[in-house]
Amino acid sequence: MTPLRLFRRLALAEAVTWALLLGGMVLKYVTETTELGVRVFGMVHGIVFVAYCLTTVLVAVDQRWTVRRLLLGLAASVPPFATVLFERYAEARHGLGDTWRLRTSVPAGRVDRVAGWLLRNPRHGTLAGLVAVGALTGVALLVGPPAG
Repeated sequence: MTPLRLFRRLALAEAVTWALLLGGMVLKYVTETTELGVRVFGMVHGIVFVAYCLTTVLVAVDQRWTVRRLLLGLAASVPPFATVLFERYAEARHGLGDTWRLRTSVPAGRVDRVAGWLLRNPRHGTLAGLVAVGALTGVALLVGPPAG
C-alpha cells in the first residue's frame, strides 16, 4: 500500500462517514424519527476520524511535509468532506508519493526511526495503528461527546 493509496482511502472514508453522520443528524433533529443513525455513524465516524489523523501524521513524517501542510491535513478532518479536497491538494503539490521513503532511507531522528520501523514491519505497524486508534477512541469516549 503506497502513501497515496492509504491516504486517499482514509480521506474518502472520513468524508463518507461524515455524510452518514449528517444523515443520522437529519433523522434525529429534523425528522425526529430516530437517534440510531447518530449513535452508529457517530461512532464509526469517530473511529475513522482518529485513523485519518494518525495516518496524516505518519504520511507527513514519511513524505517530509512541512508543519503547515501537516496542520492543514489535520484541520481538514473537521469540516465535512474537506479531507477529500486536502488529499487532492496534497497530491497535486507532490506531497503524496508512490513509495514510503522511510522503508529504505536512513531515519534522521527519533520520529523518523519510529515511523520507519512501523513501515518496515507492516504487521507490527498495522497492529500498532489499530491499538492506537482503539486507545484514542476510548479516550474520546471517556471525555464525552462534543458539546453542542
